[in-house]
Amino acid sequence: MLEKKSINYEKAVLIGIMNREQNEEKVNEYLDELEFLTYTAGGEVYKRFVQRMDVPNPKTLIGSGKMLEVEAYVEEHDIGSVIFDDELTPAQQRNIEKQLRCKIIDRTSLILDIFAQRAQTSYARTQVELAQYEYLLPRLTGLWTHLERQKGGIGMRGPGETEIETDRRIVRDRITLLKKKLLKIDRQQETQRGNRGALVRVALVGYTNVGKSTLMNVISKSQVFAENKLFATLDTTVRKVVLGNLPFLLSDTVGFIRKLPTQLVESFKSTLDEVREADLLLHVVDISHPQFEEHIEAVNKILAEIKSSDKKIIMVFNKIDQYEYETIDDDDLITEKTNKHFTIEEWKKTWMQEVGDRALFISALNKENLDEFRKRVYNEVRDIHVTRFPYNNFLYPEHLDEY
Repeated sequence: MLEKKSINYEKAVLIGIMNREQNEEKVNEYLDELEFLTYTAGGEVYKRFVQRMDVPNPKTLIGSGKMLEVEAYVEEHDIGSVIFDDELTPAQQRNIEKQLRCKIIDRTSLILDIFAQRAQTSYARTQVELAQYEYLLPRLTGLWTHLERQKGGIGMRGPGETEIETDRRIVRDRITLLKKKLLKIDRQQETQRGNRGALVRVALVGYTNVGKSTLMNVISKSQVFAENKLFATLDTTVRKVVLGNLPFLLSDTVGFIRKLPTQLVESFKSTLDEVREADLLLHVVDISHPQFEEHIEAVNKILAEIKSSDKKIIMVFNKIDQYEYETIDDDDLITEKTNKHFTIEEWKKTWMQEVGDRALFISALNKENLDEFRKRVYNEVRDIHVTRFPYNNFLYPEHLDEY
């Protein structure tokens, strides 16, 4: 577990479910990610609870015995938040709150909270607010009294309308207003993309926290915000990059994650227009992460959802400096992690070399093997540019080192 002892962090416990689809290894993997999400949101995980059950309890998700165990721990350690890895129904959330008497959060609401913290521009804030209201709408209860109106008051409610119905109507009106606002911003964004001319467009895509923003800063010599937390970047950043004398546009997009809330996929689809309209995708992978293969699958799934999986894609395996491989002692068959790292030539002999039409292996942070990265990107962009503008292909040599 992550070591983060600070009085500024809110105390939290995590709860996961083990079933036919999620074995112990998978549950622990998801809870590791949930702990990182909790840390990103400002929480400190004190304990994890895992229950094996094939059919979730419709009232509280977990069984009554496990609930009593969690309740005792929450009271003893003054826990502020109980975070479930699976999405809770509105009824489950209410029932659990009544018993535990503390904040009950599921994975979806946690990610929404992080997005709300990270949103900087009006566009990102509007997208997150829309997702939050859509998530909140079915979870309104009679105890939740108002949004943007004063309590009570003559004329504040319709004929025969209860307070909860009024709240729901206010939320629906707000959702409608936010959707209209997003449509307006989308048209402005579309105009901006059209004004960029016919430059080749390259987009960085990948799982969250794989180093896309760091790579963006190195290649474009800009200062895009980068941090070792999940969803450090929400807003799409576009920079003009010149390799040799070949210009192109490079965009950094929001990171993907497994179990991404449906509300966020929908509200952020417009942000992913940069991906849909890109000529070349650089799929950045954190090769030091134990589950990087599943991260690749998660990203490919979302690319398919936004109809971008058929684009030219270069796999870029990042953080090779942080990769630790395992050695096996032949005498006692003990597997140990070592600090020894592969060389670039050794990486090229692995199965990953053949993924995505000859993969690249780099360290954006340590600027390792970036010359090969630049040459590869230059050649790919040049091929697209020459096809688009065959009359001026003499301006750009076939290889970057010919300058």
